[in-house]
Amino acid sequence: MKKTKWIILSVTVLLALFALVEINNLSMQIRKAELEKVKLWANAISQKAQLVNYSEEFFSSVALDEHRKMELYTNILRSFDRMGENADADFSLDYVRYIVDSCETAIIITGADSIITVPSELAGQKLEGERLEEFSHNEPFHYNIWGMKMTLYYKESKMYTELRHVLDGFNRSFLDEITNNGVLVPVLVVDSLQGEVLASGNMQQREFGTPEALASRLCEMEEDNDPIEFRLPDGQRAYLFYENTPMLKAMRWVPLLYLFVLAVLLLVSYHLFRTARSMEQNRIWVGMAKETAHQLGTPISSLMAWTQYLDGKQFTAEYSEEINKDLKRLETVAHRFSKIGSVPELEYEGVCAAINNALAYLKTRSSRKVKFVTSFPEEDIRVPLNSYLFEWVIENVCKNAIDAMEGAGTFTVVVSSDSRHVYVDLGDTGRGMSPSVQKRVFDSGFSTKPRGWGLGLSLAKRIINEYHKGRIYVKYSVEGQGTVFRIVLNR
Repeated sequence: MKKTKWIILSVTVLLALFALVEINNLSMQIRKAELEKVKLWANAISQKAQLVNYSEEFFSSVALDEHRKMELYTNILRSFDRMGENADADFSLDYVRYIVDSCETAIIITGADSIITVPSELAGQKLEGERLEEFSHNEPFHYNIWGMKMTLYYKESKMYTELRHVLDGFNRSFLDEITNNGVLVPVLVVDSLQGEVLASGNMQQREFGTPEALASRLCEMEEDNDPIEFRLPDGQRAYLFYENTPMLKAMRWVPLLYLFVLAVLLLVSYHLFRTARSMEQNRIWVGMAKETAHQLGTPISSLMAWTQYLDGKQFTAEYSEEINKDLKRLETVAHRFSKIGSVPELEYEGVCAAINNALAYLKTRSSRKVKFVTSFPEEDIRVPLNSYLFEWVIENVCKNAIDAMEGAGTFTVVVSSDSRHVYVDLGDTGRGMSPSVQKRVFDSGFSTKPRGWGLGLSLAKRIINEYHKGRIYVKYSVEGQGTVFRIVLNR
């Protein structure tokens, strides 16, 4: 039983360690996957920031290019003024219209009092109101032609305007996509001085509501990941601070939590084992006390009966022999219990002789309906043995067999051997045992009898296994047919 408990405990510890390793590997894999998500998200944000910067550079370049074109157109128009009266007015007007029509940039040319001269469909109208505001985003060009003061207004081309509108929406959603990320990364977008929060995501306001709290929070986030520097659409430099996801942080504590649970389970298991061992010892002590009383009861009762019987009668040799038997039995019982708990001395003794001594005592105290059959080799086999304890084993098995046969049947003892072992088979024709009973028949405190103590076979196993280094087990048992116990001793 003790060995089985240690085996169970060892297997439990090994399984727990294996589970710990597997959980740690799983947590590392999940942590790695989460970290990859964070890295991919941060890389996407960095690339998108670069795209925002590139778009701003692109529009600045396009705006500069259109400005240069307008400057070129203005210079051409100024050249007509330098040509003076020699210039062909119709040709000049047609050329200006050609320039305007061929240019993708919307142009309005006004004369005195802001009266529109070009384009022709707006000629004569005054540039004012919403139209003036629309064409005033860029600085106009002023020039003279044939003594008249002219002003050229322009705005971005239609393609430029549409593209600008799309990219402006893209830029406006940039911070929203940073802060409202799909991987639940806590983020803070701060200005270049890291003193003002421009945007935040997956965080509570109280975490960065004060300058001190913000500085502390930024330091914590920087320990997880380096901040990403980028420029906002308005050209302002900003920094993106982010940290690992809550799941990623939680996975760090999974192995420690499992170790704590494992420690608690081991403590509980140890307590249960200790309690079970204590209960088992208590059962053994109670059983030993009852067994002692039972062992001593028979010879003591017999001696008391002899005392009453001999009162007033003449003492004879026959009476003396019977009384000596009971005294010998008391001595045997005392020897048996003195050996329990200590290391008994083993001497080379005959197995068959020890069995005969045990059976001789049992035959006189058993029902006549119980038949004892023995099959021994011609020459008694001598093995390292403690006869007091070995006879006790035979008696315990035999008493259980008589109870199983309900006082009527055959008890068979067969002794055989080979070069290394001696085999003692103890069989009966009783009611037999079920497989579940066979598994527990040697457990302390287990008994199928209503008033049984569950100690006899437990002591038998202890005597054979621990003291004689042999084995005792159920060789055969069928309900309704009988049982055979086998004892194996080393030669």
